[in-house]
Amino acid sequence: MKEFNIYAFADEASPMIDGQIKAMKQNGVKGLEIRNVDDINISDITKEKAKEVRKKLDDAGLTVWSIGSPIGKIDIEKDDFEAHTEKFKHTLEIADILGAGNIRLFSFYIPQGKKTDEFKDEVIDRLGKFTDIAAGSGIDLCHENEKGIYGAMAAECLTILKALPALKGIFDPANFVQCGQDTLEAWSLLKPYTKYMHIKDATSDGSVVPAGEGAGNVRAIVSDFSANGGRDFTIEPHLAVFDGLSALERKGEKSNVGKFVYDSNEQAFTAAVSAFRKIAEEV
Repeated sequence: MKEFNIYAFADEASPMIDGQIKAMKQNGVKGLEIRNVDDINISDITKEKAKEVRKKLDDAGLTVWSIGSPIGKIDIEKDDFEAHTEKFKHTLEIADILGAGNIRLFSFYIPQGKKTDEFKDEVIDRLGKFTDIAAGSGIDLCHENEKGIYGAMAAECLTILKALPALKGIFDPANFVQCGQDTLEAWSLLKPYTKYMHIKDATSDGSVVPAGEGAGNVRAIVSDFSANGGRDFTIEPHLAVFDGLSALERKGEKSNVGKFVYDSNEQAFTAAVSAFRKIAEEV
């Protein structure tokens, strides 16, 4: 297996930082794309809380690869961009305290019924303001493709990344599948701009499944990314959990509720990590 750097959204294993640390250690994951800690979004924690989290992670020998922030997930017409900019500045401070080299962000929700191209200039202007603020910090801003935002489709992501060379790309196969975007086509456009991948897969009906089990062409894209020097991956499980399942079954029996439904968040997290490790061994 190639030497990949594997990180994870460990808040999917536990809402509490201690539980996240436990899950990462049990699964041999080296660090976090940190999104929520102790039931608080990472962009809303105090600097004092960030220092507390940093100490726990340092003591456990774990790192923060990226801040899984919600920056850019606001309505481009209705929501207060100035207030959101202050939130971004705070997130930048949190990233510095946690030693994160990256902040994940988005390119704003587009009003339903309106064409994304109407907002191209505003999107680029706003993201440009973020890159200006972050300049000199040593922290990369990384744009993720996501449903409902300007950069939901590959062509829009490419427009952003060409216009703003300081911005890096995150490639999320499942999000593209859920938007009806062919992932191999997307990859051909975006691979020169991609800093790292989110490991998440989905079937054509939009259901999230372990990596390699869906329509995201995850194995082929990971292989090509790796062949071109890509080494950084964040596992984002998003797998279905029915945590009341075990209470409804006799010991040793399993209900027929679908191939990829898990008894607990911890089990789903382990399944997601295992699925990616299997792919990593093959590429």
